[in-house]
Amino acid sequence: MERTLDAILTFLLKYPPRLYQRGDLSLAPSFPPRLIAIALGVALVLLVLTLRRVRTPAPIRDRLVLGGLRAALFGLLGFCLLRPVLLLSSAVPQRNVLGILLDDSRSMRLTDIDGGSRLDAVRRVFGDSAAITARLSDRFVLRFFRFAADAGPLSGATALKGSGTRTDLAAALDAARQELGGVPLAGLVVVSDGADNVGTDLTAPLLALKGRRVPLYTVGVGQERFARDLAIERVSLPSSALAGAGVLAEVVLRVRGLRGQSVTVTAEDEGRVVAQRDVPLPDAGDVAVTRLSLPPLPAGSRRLTFRVRPAPDEIVTENNELRTVLRVRPGPERVLYLEGEPRPEFAFLRRAVSADSALQVVGLLQSAKGKFLRLGVQDSIELAGGFPTRREDLFRYRALILGSMPASFFTGDQLRMLADFVSRRGGGLIVLGGRESLVEGGFAGTPLAEVLPVGLDAMIPAGAGAPATELSVRVTPPGLVHPALQLGSTETAGARWDSLPPLTSVNHFGSLKPGATALLVGRPSGGGPEVPVLVVQRFGKGTVALVGVQDTWLWKMSASIPLEDQTHAMLWKQLIRWSLAGVPDRVEVVASPSRVGPGEAVVLNARVSDEAYLESNDAVVVAKVTSPLGRTQEVPLTWTLKEDGAYQGRFVTEEEGMYLVEAEARRGADTIRAAPAALLADNHGADVEQAELRSPLLKRIAKETGGRYYPLADAARLTDDVEFTESGVTVRESRDLWDMPAVFLLLVLLLGTEWGYRRWRGLA
Repeated sequence: MERTLDAILTFLLKYPPRLYQRGDLSLAPSFPPRLIAIALGVALVLLVLTLRRVRTPAPIRDRLVLGGLRAALFGLLGFCLLRPVLLLSSAVPQRNVLGILLDDSRSMRLTDIDGGSRLDAVRRVFGDSAAITARLSDRFVLRFFRFAADAGPLSGATALKGSGTRTDLAAALDAARQELGGVPLAGLVVVSDGADNVGTDLTAPLLALKGRRVPLYTVGVGQERFARDLAIERVSLPSSALAGAGVLAEVVLRVRGLRGQSVTVTAEDEGRVVAQRDVPLPDAGDVAVTRLSLPPLPAGSRRLTFRVRPAPDEIVTENNELRTVLRVRPGPERVLYLEGEPRPEFAFLRRAVSADSALQVVGLLQSAKGKFLRLGVQDSIELAGGFPTRREDLFRYRALILGSMPASFFTGDQLRMLADFVSRRGGGLIVLGGRESLVEGGFAGTPLAEVLPVGLDAMIPAGAGAPATELSVRVTPPGLVHPALQLGSTETAGARWDSLPPLTSVNHFGSLKPGATALLVGRPSGGGPEVPVLVVQRFGKGTVALVGVQDTWLWKMSASIPLEDQTHAMLWKQLIRWSLAGVPDRVEVVASPSRVGPGEAVVLNARVSDEAYLESNDAVVVAKVTSPLGRTQEVPLTWTLKEDGAYQGRFVTEEEGMYLVEAEARRGADTIRAAPAALLADNHGADVEQAELRSPLLKRIAKETGGRYYPLADAARLTDDVEFTESGVTVRESRDLWDMPAVFLLLVLLLGTEWGYRRWRGLA
């Protein structure tokens, strides 16, 4: 339809509509404008005189109709005499370079174009002997580039191999712009399926090209929507997991032409199946989401593979598998629990996690003013003076549980330390309800109040506790899928949480803050609005959880709870583990991307902080990379200068398999090692996971730079458009518009209408 409309407009307007968008309209009269104006004036006078001679039963109407038609006719003739022209800038032949960037990633191997691969189609259309290449060569000096994860010169389309495992359009555009920076550049042609999966922002390279007035012409290759396909589009996993607990993986399937059927999704750890689930595909929509509960995995870097069995007659099977890596931390990770009074919650919470070897809860219980009971400390010095007074001492812990302790216990600096523990150190904070906590403990208006996920009413004085309110607890929809509340399948978990004994709250609560999520809520036995029981949110670099009751231990000791029931223990182990997820170390190293092909470059990014978790720019950072075959190499990381505490280095993968990366930072006599990171090098190809043609991205690139998008079948139109450019060595030319077919047809229409009207009215 679009091509038909474009052909009609081209016939009527003499030139394609896209040329009008590029050019400027102007007038180039063949006669002096004053002479044309005099002629039009004489014609109007004669028109008035002839109209006065019209004698009909309705002279006014007839004179107006005939006058309007004849005036339009004279105006059209005057328009032609003024000689309208279209001014265009066109490239001077053989004086400009045209860059042609060809996608060389694995997704171009897919066979979805007339039974052949995308690479074959590109070779056929842009090969050395192709008609398009010949026509472009007549006017431009052609420079070919191949691109995938990186970009480089290419002898021609026949040299494409389709071996890249990722596609980075931003890097390709930057590389071509820099390579052709010293030559007159008429434009760039990008031939791709648009599978840009690196995630680099395209804004900067597009602005750089736009600043040089270099247009981008994009050619889309492949099908925009497969008729029949099943793909694992994404797998969401935590950045790392703590040993001894299961991992919840969210798998997103893209469905084409298989609605209403059922498939099996499996997860493998180092080739061993560890989880699988039957997933019914939706009757409507193109996306199915399922969650796999992976069992506890051994500590270390694990190579995980997620698979779904290919469907019959599926066009693409390469995207039925997704590989990734997961770091399992061995622990134990230390958590500080501060409690202001002996109460059952303290004892039962510590007992609930005591059997978890990956967690170490250090208890600090105030037994009397200035006196503390210390439990789980490493030596006689730890916490000897009570709650830490220095950030360096507090920040050694990875999470903090704050029980019923009033704000008056803390100094002003300690209250700021609590907020900094979450926002700057990135630790996890769990705040428990109680008669000396929250607003009743005087925390309204303190730095800690800013961190909490609910508001504290400053009008309620400290110590003005609410009456003990019995709450019937229920789980919310977000709570059903939250890692802290997993008790089996979603259906059984919901029924289990709703059947637990009531708990009590003695605190006043404000409304939830923006970004906070209620996982458990309680309905007061006497009626009224629901009360938050478990609310979580992110704050700065860390996480915060509010447990708004004082007696979760009842879920262990209530008479209705069987002795072997583990709900209370699972709640606290999972909640503490969730608060520890993503807590940073002083030195961290990450490989970007975490999955590449052999022979591709990897960027190592490290962050270095001092004991107070302030970014450090004066460290000596070295990464040790261990290959799958055990070979090691050291990669120096240097401060990037763009961001405090950020260091960067590069290395190239050579072998297929999993690489381990360890980093060490030295600051004077202080040496800190980072937890090891992992990356995967394989030939599977990350870009085939979303292998359908992404024409919206290619259209955006062309539009923002003044170019145009073409499907591969219409690529021949490129040769007519690329000639008209304002970049490089150009010449300004004008093209006549007075002889457009539209003008002739309008002239005939006006004459015919005027004659027909006179004949109808008996004036002919």
